Amino acid sequence: MPRIAYEEWNPKPATAALVVQAVGIISEYSAQGYDLTLRQLYYQFVARDLIRNSQREYKRLGGIIAKARMAGMIDWDAIVDRTRNLRAWQTWSGPQDALEWLRDRYTLEKWSHQPAYVEVWVEKEALAGVFERVCHQLGVPFFACRGYVSLSEMWSASQRLVGRRDRGKKTVVLHFGDHDPSGIDMTRDIADRTELFGQTYGIDVRRIALNMDQVEEHDPPPNPAKMSDSRAEDYVATHGYQSWELDALDPSVLSELVRTEVEQLRDQDLWDDLEAEQEEHMETMEAIADRWEEVRDALGLS
Repeated sequence: MPRIAYEEWNPKPATAALVVQAVGIISEYSAQGYDLTLRQLYYQFVARDLIRNSQREYKRLGGIIAKARMAGMIDWDAIVDRTRNLRAWQTWSGPQDALEWLRDRYTLEKWSHQPAYVEVWVEKEALAGVFERVCHQLGVPFFACRGYVSLSEMWSASQRLVGRRDRGKKTVVLHFGDHDPSGIDMTRDIADRTELFGQTYGIDVRRIALNMDQVEEHDPPPNPAKMSDSRAEDYVATHGYQSWELDALDPSVLSELVRTEVEQLRDQDLWDDLEAEQEEHMETMEAIADRWEEVRDALGLS
């Protein structure tokens, strides 16, 4: 990953030590294949008792990390913004290049052969990198809700889920959200509106995280419950005045939660059979890509 300096910066010893700590945390997660948002990095500092959990400390850390990146002390690829991205068309240099690209990404639609159909929904787009990785490995669809799901997207999703249900599949949505007044209520909202738009029961909406047992097990840094939230009164009556963000859980913990739930819902023998079939298809595509000129000539193509 690149470290490129655009300006000079000579931090005080305490600030320089914080940068060293940040580089250590980043390296630790990079070795596991994860990148981090600034929010995730901040929660790692809080969880390790390196800084206090406050908005002021979050802003201070953000300023230090920004200066360190500009000074070439932290890799530019180490901190990501998952909410602002360029979207471009996929292009190739030619047919052989396209075949090689497809060979590396070819995946059979294995869930069509399963008794269950599963989707993973997460409240925050900022966690997309964590969830996309494990969902790709498991071949399960992933959806970043960005808070409460819009009316249009909720209707479309319900029709998609109902279609699977009507084909006789056990249809399950695994929902991940913050443990705060709105985050808890979002799971209820998804369940209610899939039932409404589906016109009947049959879509199983499960809240996988963040739940109180996980808070007790992993001890993520707490935040004050937002009393301005219209749902705060009921939340406080049940859970007290503290709340917790999903971002505060270690990415490996989130990934394992997804993996455990999905693997319990799929027939592994059926899955393995399709994995073997997929591998055969990929080998065929690889042979065609490697001998593209021979294939082209044999077909009389220019």
